[in-house]
Amino acid sequence: MLMTSLINSEQLRSTIMWLMGSIGEKSFSTLFVSAIFIIGGIIVLFTITQKLNVLTFGTSEAQSLGVNPKKITFAAFALASFITAVAVGLSGLVGFVGLVVPHSVRLVFGPDHRLLLPASALLGAAFVVICDTIARTIIAPAQLPVGVITAIIGGPVFLILLSRYSKKVGTLR
Repeated sequence: MLMTSLINSEQLRSTIMWLMGSIGEKSFSTLFVSAIFIIGGIIVLFTITQKLNVLTFGTSEAQSLGVNPKKITFAAFALASFITAVAVGLSGLVGFVGLVVPHSVRLVFGPDHRLLLPASALLGAAFVVICDTIARTIIAPAQLPVGVITAIIGGPVFLILLSRYSKKVGTLR
């Protein structure tokens, strides 16, 4: 909010669009460098998927199988944060994609991180492309920020996933 109050009116619209999540036109070099960082981060994250699978058994079981839970957890969070930071820097705050897509993919494909990670990346990208297409065409020739469409779709889906999880946890007690 401080930044938006200090910038001039010409920059305000582009800043607000970025805050709502906008996949605007970017230079090829910006897209290329961002893609290298994102793909590189995903590849490195993919190298620890088996250890992430072991962590689902619990900390003590993972340690007994030779996995350092603190190290792997830190690496996974650091890599995921890096990938997210690059994506947010490129497209702005495109909400709900990182929450809804991986949890939906987990429901369909199960908890195996070797499948979950690439499926989440591909389906998340497809979800953003579909939402961007809707955002560009729904009120053409004007364009909505893609974050508006992802929020309209993602909000209710997130609530559905949350209610399913609440029911599941309630039955386990």
